[in-house]
Amino acid sequence: MGELLAALDAQITGCTLCAARFAATKTAHKPRPVAWLSPNAPILIAGQAPGARVQISGRPFTDPSGDRLRDWLGVDETVFYDRSKFTILSMAFCFPGYDAKGSDLPPPKICADTWRKPVMKAMPQVKLTLLIGGYAQKWHLPETKKLSVTARVESWRDHAPDIFSLPHPSWRNIGWIKKNPWFETDLLPVLRAQVASLLKEF
Repeated sequence: MGELLAALDAQITGCTLCAARFAATKTAHKPRPVAWLSPNAPILIAGQAPGARVQISGRPFTDPSGDRLRDWLGVDETVFYDRSKFTILSMAFCFPGYDAKGSDLPPPKICADTWRKPVMKAMPQVKLTLLIGGYAQKWHLPETKKLSVTARVESWRDHAPDIFSLPHPSWRNIGWIKKNPWFETDLLPVLRAQVASLLKEF
């Protein structure tokens, strides 16, 4: 890892900006930033925020959502967690906690405001960016802020092959995938081909 990226990684790992915010949630948990940085990976996964399981494991996408995402990309865990191939940079690095109804809280804006630009600048090698969910899509494609996630994903050809907007691979979106069969028949084959093409180079 390059010196700049290594320094950022150390700062992110030790970040406690949201300690008071997390302490006030239902889970009352402590910050545990999870970022998968790389100076040479060609593929960036820009997610929303780690879930409760990732808060425990300290490794991104160690949950059923990760299994579904890897299936979408056509890769196994060995490839997915190879930092020479994938870098994972969510809009917030810590599990945000649950609201009163037991749903995940949104990623705190202060995380992206503090870290995202310097980290992105330190990883100029990225050739393919996968935007998972509305928060990542709005940050990376600000001109689409007024669109829904469905509209962004539906217009994937506007930014392919360098950027793909994707729904979150959560079980909650199984219904969405059934209602939008073009996602699996049209988008995923192109995405898998692009991922495979880039991975052949590394």
